[in-house]
Amino acid sequence: MTAIAVLLAVISGAVSLIWSSRHLKIRRERKHGFVLTGDYAGPGDKPPLVSVVVAAKDEEACIDTCIRTMLSQDYPNFEMIVCNDRSTDRTAQIVSGLCEEDTRLRLVNIDHLPEGWCGKNNAMQTGISTANGEWICMIDADCRQLSNRTISVAVQYAIDNHIDMLSVLPILEMKGLWENAIQPVCSGVMMIWYDPDKVNNPKCRPAYANGAFILISREAYMKIGTHEAVRDKVNEDMHMADITKKAGLKLRVVRSQGLYMVRMYTSLRSILLGWSRIFYGTFGTLGRLIASFALMFCMGVVPYISAALGLAAYFAGAGTAWLVTGLLGLAAVVMQVSVIGRFYKLIKAKPLYCLTYWLGCLITLYAIILSISKLRKGAKLVWRNTSYAVTTKN
Repeated sequence: MTAIAVLLAVISGAVSLIWSSRHLKIRRERKHGFVLTGDYAGPGDKPPLVSVVVAAKDEEACIDTCIRTMLSQDYPNFEMIVCNDRSTDRTAQIVSGLCEEDTRLRLVNIDHLPEGWCGKNNAMQTGISTANGEWICMIDADCRQLSNRTISVAVQYAIDNHIDMLSVLPILEMKGLWENAIQPVCSGVMMIWYDPDKVNNPKCRPAYANGAFILISREAYMKIGTHEAVRDKVNEDMHMADITKKAGLKLRVVRSQGLYMVRMYTSLRSILLGWSRIFYGTFGTLGRLIASFALMFCMGVVPYISAALGLAAYFAGAGTAWLVTGLLGLAAVVMQVSVIGRFYKLIKAKPLYCLTYWLGCLITLYAIILSISKLRKGAKLVWRNTSYAVTTKN
């Protein structure tokens, strides 16, 4: 039992130090980190044509808002293409009606999914093939623009900084316990592997992009092989970012404020299905998934186990080793909650939900287990009512 106490104490002590270092990182980000806002200059005198392309499958609940808020942009030279990907609801009718109101909007209907393609990738490939823009702006159907300057500032920022592929991160719209407790934690798992500083450093290997808003020059899009290069990838945004960086093109990811918002998932079931798909599609190997599980368990759960078990054992008459374990676990919990509270404030989440971080960790661990289960032979991945065969990566 003493050996267990020592092990928990060592892990809790190390975790506490790691959380302490996160305070310094957040402080640096708040002080020096760049955030793209509507105050950024743009557009220039000769704004290039931008083609906004969105894939939509059964999106009748949000497609109207997505389109209307995008068409309200002040950017003077853009077209919008909505790719209706085999929808069985009123998506096509809604978009068709909006096309009659604004000639900048076009509807492309897709009724067949070719062999070897994921639905969104095929939809985007089809839509972009009809686009005329010098720049291509790929967005998700659940995006809601908060500013009428999103395109203007994104394009100008990309031009000013000679960026080939720009991913503007969204503000997450989260309602209720499950969304607020789980979404930020799952996003944090991504940060373990894809530190924005390393993503934006061409000398570092990590590459990341969020498909909610990706702006890429047509030249770069063609150079990376279009969506044909990622046709069978369930997380095409991440794979396109990786190809972009490996091709020697300039990739940049930036935080935003007041530009646009996304509500990714609306129920516990959709959160689990969505994030297990993201983890599988992004990490995809047993080693990286197990490593993610271990890190999340140690950083998020072990401090509570150490604090509860250590203090309970000590007051039950166990030795001082358990008291040390309990105190180190408690210190790690305090440090964790204080860091998460500041992090949630930074990403515009509700800071009070830092108290539910442990719950978010447990559910995130389950989502990772679901991802691991997709690596078994013969497993299927179902997304948007389409079943895909999955393959184990080396």
